[in-house]
Amino acid sequence: MLHINLHPFPVLQTPRLTLRAINFEDAEAFFALRSSPQVMKYIDRPPAKTTEEVTEWIKVVQTQHEKNDGIMWGICLNGNPLPIGNICFWRLDKENHRAGIGYMLSPAYQGMGIMQEAMNEAIKYAFEVIHMHSIEAIVNPSNRASISTLERCGFVREAYFREHYFSEGRFLDSAIYSLITNKK
Repeated sequence: MLHINLHPFPVLQTPRLTLRAINFEDAEAFFALRSSPQVMKYIDRPPAKTTEEVTEWIKVVQTQHEKNDGIMWGICLNGNPLPIGNICFWRLDKENHRAGIGYMLSPAYQGMGIMQEAMNEAIKYAFEVIHMHSIEAIVNPSNRASISTLERCGFVREAYFREHYFSEGRFLDSAIYSLITNKK
């Protein structure tokens, strides 16, 4: 069994980015992201309708972190505290040393390699600090940009599930990608 301690909250730094804890002051920025049809297109859940919904989401994120059951970073450009996206590890499977990864980024910053930079740093943390053995991504097969980012970060497609889950009145497909640590 993997014993995970995510405290104190790990702030990660890259040449362009700071990955930090999400707090209630970020509610407006995340409302802009989570209410955007463009951002939510492949998330396959309804866009946020109020900042209160986002505040509740932030509470869930913080509770997961407090319990060492998940971690979510706000992605900020260095020198600017305003988050432009997020990246997280959720569904921490401590028994099997495995986690799910999730992420979203403002359309204004897509196509610049920002998510790949954030993902590489988060992966490094997962493998070197948390000691995960593998990371799984469940992605909408139509989301070519997300798939390309995963592949550039070394993920490999392992499965394709037809009508894998039910969302907003319809069954949707999923592609499953994974990355396994190279440390033995």
